[in-house]
Amino acid sequence: MNAPTLVLLAAGSSDTQVNQVTHAMRVGLQQMRPDLDVQAAFLDHCPPTGPQVVSYLAKSGVKEIAFVPLLLSSPFVTDPRVSELVQRTAATHPQIRTAVAGPIGPEAGLLNQVDAQLRLAVRRRGVSELDGLVLLADGQPDSRGASLLARRARQWGQHHKLPAVPVFTESGPAAVSEAIATLREQGRRHIAVGSLSLSSDQSWLACARQAQRLGAVAIGRPLGADPAVLDLALARYAVAAMDLIDFGFDAIDADAESKPSLSVVG
Repeated sequence: MNAPTLVLLAAGSSDTQVNQVTHAMRVGLQQMRPDLDVQAAFLDHCPPTGPQVVSYLAKSGVKEIAFVPLLLSSPFVTDPRVSELVQRTAATHPQIRTAVAGPIGPEAGLLNQVDAQLRLAVRRRGVSELDGLVLLADGQPDSRGASLLARRARQWGQHHKLPAVPVFTESGPAAVSEAIATLREQGRRHIAVGSLSLSSDQSWLACARQAQRLGAVAIGRPLGADPAVLDLALARYAVAAMDLIDFGFDAIDADAESKPSLSVVG
């Protein structure tokens, strides 16, 4: 039995360098798991779109697809475009069974990678002192995702014994200004920005430039196709793929119902 095809779902961008991160993730996953069929699709802005990839897979005889949303800001699927893709697949290719994995989400383990990128930026800038942190994350999650990201910021700050303020890239430069102002009010002067982001898309760039204008001493680059991110994508895929396995419980239950039951007395 073939494993379900893994399809990475990214928002997509008019910037080809941003999209290249998703393609690099696809290549990295394929190298890690050569037994899997790994594809990438974009929900907006550029090809290949989700329907294009699904159509290609249908023509190739694929029967099962596990979609993995590339979202770091929330562990919950909140993008309506993902639901639309699943519904369209069911309508146009009813022979294909689909499952949607949980997004990669702001896993605590990724803070190590955030740190690694920030250390590189600190060394490049020759920074010798930090007294405040901003955690810049992809997207604009729902309230549950926002609560979880705030927890990650606290964990990150506690590890370094520094205050850390979370910001979402979709909240824009104004949110960065507010975060830095909050730290300045606490007397912090050497503020660095760590990125819990996949790519330097337009939202990330706008936030990073604002942080730089406001005197941030170092800004860590996005994580990209980091092995830790790929490991999490595979873990999410594995859970979703389990939903596509037919264990035959219905048949067992039906068979059990057709037989007389035994009663135990005493």
